[in-house]
Amino acid sequence: MSFFTPKLGIDLGTANTLVFVPGKGVVLNEPSVVAISEIDKRILAVGNDAKEMIGRTPGEIIAYRPLKDGVISDYRVTQAMLRYFIGKALGKWQFFRPEVMVSVPTGVTSTERRAVVEAAVRAGAKNAYVVKESVLAAIGAGIPIQEPRGNMVVDIGGGTCDVAVISLGGIVASTSVKFGGDKLDHAIADYIKKTYNLGIGEKSAEDVKIAIGSAVPMEEELVMTVRGRDFITGLPRSAELKTNDLVKAMGKELREIIKAIRDVLQETPPELASDIIDRGIIMTGGTSQLRYFPELVLRRTGVKARVADNPLFCVARGTGIALDHLDTYKKAIIAKR
Repeated sequence: MSFFTPKLGIDLGTANTLVFVPGKGVVLNEPSVVAISEIDKRILAVGNDAKEMIGRTPGEIIAYRPLKDGVISDYRVTQAMLRYFIGKALGKWQFFRPEVMVSVPTGVTSTERRAVVEAAVRAGAKNAYVVKESVLAAIGAGIPIQEPRGNMVVDIGGGTCDVAVISLGGIVASTSVKFGGDKLDHAIADYIKKTYNLGIGEKSAEDVKIAIGSAVPMEEELVMTVRGRDFITGLPRSAELKTNDLVKAMGKELREIIKAIRDVLQETPPELASDIIDRGIIMTGGTSQLRYFPELVLRRTGVKARVADNPLFCVARGTGIALDHLDTYKKAIIAKR
C-alpha cells in the first residue's frame, strides 16, 4: 500500500467531541469548548484545557462552545477546534490528510451539513462525509440497520435529542429536539436558584445531576450537598439536595424528550411499530445514562427501553464502522467532497 490515508470518525457533539480510529477505538474524548482571547481573538486552548476555564476566566478570556444545539454556530472556531482534534488524533501521521466522517443531528438543514463538510475539509481532511447521528448511534449500538425491520433509536446528547425509526438502512420517521443534558443542567441551576436563593455554575449543576439525578421519583432518595453563592448576602453557602427535588426540577425538560419519542412513534408505519414493540427502544448518548430513564420511557409510551452498552461512545463507534464499510452504508452517507 503505497498511499496511506488514515481514517477518522468524529462525533461532533455540543458537549463533547469524540474521535474514533478504526482498529483503535475512541482515541480522544474532550469537551467541545474553545478558549478565546477577547483582545486579539486568538484561540488559547481547546478541549479539556478550555473546559477547565469555563466560569473561571479573567475578563479578557472567553471559554466558548462553538456548537449550539448540535449545530455549528461559529464557523471559524469550529474549524480551529476540528483542526486541533484531527491533529491530536493523528499524532505523528499528521502530514497525511485523513478521510473524515462526521456525525450531524438528524434535523440539520443542507446548509448546516455543508458547513460541517467545509469545516472538516478546511481543517485538513482529504474527504469528508456526513452521516445523521441516529443512523450512526444505531450502527454503534450494534443494531443491524440493513434489515427490513423497524428499530427505534433515541440519542440524547448535550444539546439535542434525536429520535429515529430506522429500517433498511434509512430513516423512516424522525425528529430532533433541542433538549439534552445542557437543558437539564440549566433546569437544575434554575430550581436551586428559585428554591434556595443559591447561584451555582453549569459544571456544579451537571455534577449534581450525575451524582443524584433520576428520571423518576425514588423511594430511597440520594442526598448531596451543593455549594454556591447566596443571592441575598452574596456570600458562599451550601444547601442539601435530594433526588426527588431534581426529578421535579427536570420535569418539563424530560417531558419534552418523551414528547419527541411519542411523536415519532405516532408517525411510524404499523408494521414497523410492531417490530419496535418486540425489540424495544434503544437509548444512546451521555444523557441516556440518567438513572431510571428507560423506566420513564416505558411508563409514558408503553414501550420498553434499554440503554445501549457504552452509550456515550455509540455514535463515535458508528462513525468508525461506517468508515470501514462505506459501500454498505452508502444510502445513509451524505455529502462528499
